[in-house]
Amino acid sequence: MNTLGDVIGTSKVVITCGPGGIGKTTCAAALGVAVARSTERRVLVVTVDPARRLADALGLGGIGNDATVVHDVGGAGELSVAMLDTKASWDALIRRHAPDATTAQRILDNALYQNITGRFIQSHDYIAMERLHELVEQDLYDLIIVDTPPTRNALDFLDAPSRMADFFSSRLLRWLIAPARGGVVGFAARPFSQIADKILGGQFVGDITEFFLLLNTMYDGFVQRAREVEMLLAHDDTSFLVISTLESVPVTEAEFFVRELSERRLNVRGWILNRVLPPSIASDDLAIAMDSLSHAELAAAVDATGADDASLRRVRDALLSNTRRWRDVALAERQQTQQLNSRDVPVFTIPTLDGEISELAGLTLLGDVLYGAEGVVKS
Repeated sequence: MNTLGDVIGTSKVVITCGPGGIGKTTCAAALGVAVARSTERRVLVVTVDPARRLADALGLGGIGNDATVVHDVGGAGELSVAMLDTKASWDALIRRHAPDATTAQRILDNALYQNITGRFIQSHDYIAMERLHELVEQDLYDLIIVDTPPTRNALDFLDAPSRMADFFSSRLLRWLIAPARGGVVGFAARPFSQIADKILGGQFVGDITEFFLLLNTMYDGFVQRAREVEMLLAHDDTSFLVISTLESVPVTEAEFFVRELSERRLNVRGWILNRVLPPSIASDDLAIAMDSLSHAELAAAVDATGADDASLRRVRDALLSNTRRWRDVALAERQQTQQLNSRDVPVFTIPTLDGEISELAGLTLLGDVLYGAEGVVKS
């Protein structure tokens, strides 16, 4: 039976997906810690929405667009972390791929560009994939772990490159830039331009036209990189991990995501069920041991503590009741896990750990559990 460490193996990119609020970012960081500790690989964890306490747990004052090395991880590898800064990443992209410095500065100064890169979620989705492409090209890391947005937004995240390529080939873009280019198409588009001027104001329409004219100078580069990102996502070196808990809503979303990824022919290499009760709670041995508490043992406790017999009986009965209740929950979780529609994706169960992951030691413990977890494939 393969462990999660075996499954991701020599992957160069691991993309974690799943619902929000189920420990996805923490699992991604913990897996990064585990790989850095267990191998000699240089690992980068890139998150789009890191928790403040996660930065604290890693001993960092903050996480930014540039990678920061996490010290005191231990092992022969190296761990770095980064958070996507949408505006900074867009600015760097424009400076890197504009045909010249003047065009780059005109795009950066354009009011529409500043609004799009600062406010719109779709710009965030696209630049996240651009950033991943850039990091892979730089070849500074042996493994990049990407923590994506919650499930539905993550699909936008994955589809952003193809949408960008389609947009640059669309009729809409030709209409937007036609008034400035003139000609037959420009004449046809003039009524639209005149109406837009009256409604939105000439300056706003001018900003739109200028922005897309300038952006169109980068057409070839945008489309080429979009296709390269699509190839990267589908490459055998890229592994997807879907993370959820066993609660009904997260499981439903995770099943949806496993299906969507499979239909896109992406490499779903594992489904991680976080915060599952330990198997020992569902064992018959525990129930038998609790049921075997005898009157003689209660009598010994009375002698040792001075408590009355009736009080200790109530304590014992409460313990038995709680044990049976938790055992029923654990058995239900086991049955639910067996019934999951995992589409032949190995399922890894991660038990609930004591306390909050509030320091590096907690991430290390979770990482060791994750990395060594054994997967089960439903036949």
